[in-house]
Amino acid sequence: MNLQTKRLNSANAMVSGVIPQNVLEQKIQSVIKKIAKNVKIDGFRRGKVPAHLIQSRYKEQIDRDSKQEAVQDLLQAGIKELDIAPQAVLGNPIISKFESKDGNIDVEIKISTTPEFSLDKVEGCVPEVALKAVGAKEIDERLAEIAKARAPLSEVAQDRALQKDDVAVIDFEGFVDGKAFDGGKAENFNLTIGSNQFIPGFEDALIGMKKGEKRDIEVTFPKEYQAAHLAGKPATFKITLHKIMQKDVPTIDEEFAKSVMGESATLETLKDTLREQIAMEQKTSLYNKELKSKTLEALTKEITFDLPEPIIEQEMDILFRNALNAMPKEEFDALKDDEDKAKQKRDSFRQEAQKSVQATFIIDALARKHNIAIEDNEALQTIYYEAMMMGQDPKAAIEYYQSNNLLPAIKMAMVEDRVLTFLLDSKLESSTEKAKKSKNTTKASDETKPQSTTESKKPKSSKQAPKDSE
Repeated sequence: MNLQTKRLNSANAMVSGVIPQNVLEQKIQSVIKKIAKNVKIDGFRRGKVPAHLIQSRYKEQIDRDSKQEAVQDLLQAGIKELDIAPQAVLGNPIISKFESKDGNIDVEIKISTTPEFSLDKVEGCVPEVALKAVGAKEIDERLAEIAKARAPLSEVAQDRALQKDDVAVIDFEGFVDGKAFDGGKAENFNLTIGSNQFIPGFEDALIGMKKGEKRDIEVTFPKEYQAAHLAGKPATFKITLHKIMQKDVPTIDEEFAKSVMGESATLETLKDTLREQIAMEQKTSLYNKELKSKTLEALTKEITFDLPEPIIEQEMDILFRNALNAMPKEEFDALKDDEDKAKQKRDSFRQEAQKSVQATFIIDALARKHNIAIEDNEALQTIYYEAMMMGQDPKAAIEYYQSNNLLPAIKMAMVEDRVLTFLLDSKLESSTEKAKKSKNTTKASDETKPQSTTESKKPKSSKQAPKDSE
């Protein structure tokens, strides 16, 4: 077969060779025999169909299968010569050349293998985690929010104007270009002023109204409004204010704490719980907005290795397809009609694809090292919960992800998130332990430090005698 092998780098190799005509003919005869064992043709017993008849009827299948077997033999011989473990081969090898000449076939096959790299630099890639202590002000603000949310409504007795934080009970009807539009009408609707529940300007325009008052207000729908036929258009709303309701915010005391956490709670235990809750929220926010991306950036910068080219090509295809789906029609049509431009656009994703593939291998290695895994059920529960929170049909969302084979991508994203959280938590725990040890060491040193003679003779009074004037 004139086998030739070449290691391109630690993750890529090339196998090439010529499949002679006589070897291909042997494969053809072998395939014919396999077909003959199972095929049944009228007038012949199973297994007794003449070879020339099988070759005539199954010509395309015989040609395809015989070439596949010959190429597979060449590939296996190349893998053996390269001393690559079969389980180390990634995905399907790519046939980059397949040319027939004088009955022989000239073949080149690209092989990718799982890259090997060290995780020794991981700890240095994880940034320091500095969390601010939760102060009394933050706890008091959270208590005020809870009290406000739990406050019952009562109608304002005095004849005063509507103000921020009041709940207005209104009838409204909206008009665009002088015509009422669907969804723009309601009766006895409860609207909290300042909640930004309605489009900008609507709630502010109601401030100052009194019970029983009618008012026409002018507002403009945002340009990005979800209903395209209303987006960016001016509208008039006819308003009738029936009632002004206010929240009777409860006093934050021991009884309030019991109403929130149960009879065994105290105001102090409620504050402690809120302190932990706020601290967790702050940590999660810091991780998600800043530290996770910093950690991943550092990992891909410091842990470098050869990447399997076919995997990069696959990632480029995915990025290119996603870009096509998001393109304006004019740009899409321009690429569709220009092969060179389309190729150039696809190639523009190479660097992004390389970084993504590199990060995937690093995260996968870290997940295996620390036994971090996501089961299918956990991923499905996440999809279900997020769909429910977004007001979508959870079952339909799960079916979509399953039918489009998107579950592995969801699991991969969840594994990445969990690995990065693990690294940051480990760094935080390590920093906390170091701080405790340092504090204890300093305290012990101060306690055992001998008092100097000078210090022992100092007067106990903090007042010092004034210096004699010169």
